[in-house]
This record gives sequence, structure tokens and C-alpha cells, in this order.
Amino acid sequence: QVQLVESGGGSVQAGESLRLSCGAVPGTMISIKDMGWYRQAPGNEREPVATITTDGDTKYADFVKGRFTISRDNAKKATYLQMNNLEPEDTAGYDCKARYGAEGVFSAWGPGTQITVSA
Repeated sequence: QVQLVESGGGSVQAGESLRLSCGAVPGTMISIKDMGWYRQAPGNEREPVATITTDGDTKYADFVKGRFTISRDNAKKATYLQMNNLEPEDTAGYDCKARYGAEGVFSAWGPGTQITVSA
């Protein structure tokens, strides 16, 4: 089993930046495969924001492309989401996801963190 911890959420004004962090608890011996960030606004379904593979290949949602950057630290079993030029539309609950196990068939979710962007 993999347990994830998150940090970096908060409230900012439009145009400001935040950096989210998510990683496995210290001592985790399970190999982490693909990782990613997802968000869900009130009344909406959860949607992918950015993902990154074990090889460092990234994929972004159109609404964050050019503003957000996802990265990872394999030694720390962690992923980061640098969010620049935040917009009120980015307001949502953000959560990270990690795939693990053989073939990466299992998924672990972080506890979630709230991002609020005021106009």
C-alpha cells in the first residue's frame, strides 16, 4: 500500500503562483510509476490537470498549458505542480495520484488540497 501526503494549497489573487507537493510517506519501499494532479470544482467532475510518466513525459490539460509545470523526484517518490498566473477558474480541490505495483495497475490518492483564486 502507498500513502501520499500533500502540501502547498492556499488562497491567492489572480496572477499569483503556488507550488503543490505530493509524495509517498518516508520509508515507502514500493516503486512509484506514473503520477499526476487532478482537480474538482464544486458541481464538476474530477478532471486531470497534468500527468508525468516515470520517464518524465508530461501531459497537460489545455486550460493549464503554458501556465502549469509538473515535475517529479524519483528519489523522493514525489511530484510537484508549479502553478503560475493562476486564474479564478483554477479554484478547485486539487489531488495527486500515483500508480504503483507491477504494470502500475494500482492507484493511490493524496488527501487533497484546496486552491482558491480571487479575481
